[in-house]
Amino acid sequence: MSMIRKIYIFGAHSRAQTLAAYLQYLYPDIRIKAYLFDNEETNPDKIGEIPVLRLNGDMPKDTDCPVYICTRGVYHSQIIERLKQIGFEKIYPVTAELDRQFRNAYLKKYFISIGKKFPKIDSLEDETEKSAAVYVVRSIFDAPLRQPYRLASYEKEIQAGAALTEKRITKRMITDDIEDNISARNKQFCELTVLYWIWKNAREDIVGLAHYRRHFILPEDWVERMKKNAVDVILPVPLYVAPSVADNYKKRHDPADWDYMMKYLKRNHESEYSEAKDFFGKNLYSPCNMFIMRKEVLRELCEWLFPIVFEAAGYGGTKEDHYQNRYPGFLSERLISFYFERYSYRYKVAYADKNFLT
Repeated sequence: MSMIRKIYIFGAHSRAQTLAAYLQYLYPDIRIKAYLFDNEETNPDKIGEIPVLRLNGDMPKDTDCPVYICTRGVYHSQIIERLKQIGFEKIYPVTAELDRQFRNAYLKKYFISIGKKFPKIDSLEDETEKSAAVYVVRSIFDAPLRQPYRLASYEKEIQAGAALTEKRITKRMITDDIEDNISARNKQFCELTVLYWIWKNAREDIVGLAHYRRHFILPEDWVERMKKNAVDVILPVPLYVAPSVADNYKKRHDPADWDYMMKYLKRNHESEYSEAKDFFGKNLYSPCNMFIMRKEVLRELCEWLFPIVFEAAGYGGTKEDHYQNRYPGFLSERLISFYFERYSYRYKVAYADKNFLT
């Protein structure tokens, strides 16, 4: 009989709940004693059956237990000091790299449990060359990177929302306001204005979308591997969210936009609706509107996707909150994941990790 391992998780929001799901699935002998926090945010008393404790109130006595920090990295140092003051010694900040390790281990075990393979692009074999470009989205409003990053040979920077300003990041950079475009809608559609531009104007056989802070982690011969293994699409390694993809969205954004999108699917894509409802009732999706795919696959995706997000934007209108106004992009993240799950018999998908630059 295995011995129960007790741990704490610092944080009570999506990062913390995602880590809890990973750990409990990977290590059934782990028991999460509590979620911890020490700020003024309002949190529930429990998440599931796990208590949520404020450190200024209920102080843990068993500080010999490990504690995992699941907050934004900028807060890790001060949280570590706070936990040390209480008496914790086994403190593990969940960095992007550690999150990536847990996520991949979880997905590998999960895919096996449902009788499927978990194809990572860096584990596939290689072969011949094709023309390819991953378009890296930037805008004049982006904060400068503190970490140095050199673009890969296949990456091309593109200025998003160029129709909204006369400023140019560099003279030679591609902009999303030339030829057929929706650049003027960038404040609401964010990187989708670049996705639209790629759909209508890019000429490469294989095209991708990334962000100036988020890039795919790929083997050097990834194009050859795609061709040899007949891979149609590369998506980010899926993210686990709780309590479900749908409820997670509705908790973080305006639920009326989600409900309208689902009504639209029921009305216009009746054969897909029940599968969409089932997919969004589960916990995994590939975030960030990042992808790499064959150009003809992109065309098929966009012909399906953009009528949905245009319709949703027509219903939801403009929102005063700058972040929440980007809801067409938040909806599309979930829709793209559903599309490739729904049509998995048509497209071969592989996954790749991504980085996050500060």
